[in-house]
Amino acid sequence: MTSSEATAAVEPLVLVSRGEGELTGVLTLTLNRPRQFNALSEAMLGALQDALDVVSHDDSARVVVLAGAGPAFCAGHDLKEMRAEPSLDYYRTLFNQCTRVMLTMQRMPQPVIARVHGIATAAGCQLVAMCDLAVAASTARFAVSGINVGLFCATPGVALSRNLTRKQAMEMLLTGEFIDAATARERGLVNRVAPIERVDTEVAGLCRAILAKPAAAVAAGKGLFYRQAETGIEAAYQMAGQTMACNMMQACALEGVQAFIEKRPPDWANPAG
Repeated sequence: MTSSEATAAVEPLVLVSRGEGELTGVLTLTLNRPRQFNALSEAMLGALQDALDVVSHDDSARVVVLAGAGPAFCAGHDLKEMRAEPSLDYYRTLFNQCTRVMLTMQRMPQPVIARVHGIATAAGCQLVAMCDLAVAASTARFAVSGINVGLFCATPGVALSRNLTRKQAMEMLLTGEFIDAATARERGLVNRVAPIERVDTEVAGLCRAILAKPAAAVAAGKGLFYRQAETGIEAAYQMAGQTMACNMMQACALEGVQAFIEKRPPDWANPAG
């Protein structure tokens, strides 16, 4: 933990807030190192991992929003902290810690939406790429800028290459140059772009759309989506078919199909069975 974090120990490194009313079921995790542009120190990564572990087992949390306090979304790893302990074992442990956070977001049953209001660089851009959905302010900017200090953003490149085409990802990785929010949307890094004053409205719209669907189907679908993407097409179809067969036996699907047949809205709370 840095001295500034020790001084501000009363302020959690990750703020947790729950939605109300029509957004009940939405849980927002806010990176809270605003003066350091929410850089991912060891302590920040630990706090985020702890929060994700709790949320992933919280049945009342249906959607997770990842946000940042202050002017930036996330500026990546804390380079001052990294430079203070230059050993191979330390760096391996640090990047393994970061990888665990990224994989937890992908493997948790709830969809995770990045709310990007400012810059997202290096591992911060990686966070955006690893979220299931992303909404960006029109003034947000994105870069994997490690190459500018002699460090190729290898781990962010894993996530980036699964969002953008290879040549688009390589251009960002090799040049370290920023792209704006509109370009990020064109290339597939974010879903929606809006003026800063409308970002929360766009995030809420996505949350409401997901909340209107059965949690069991959403969780099963998210898990299958990523598993099939990392395998061959024949195995992907086998996994997908098994997932759909199991999904079809769940109360939510039985109710949804029956409601379609009867030309009525589905009643997820009281399925016909």
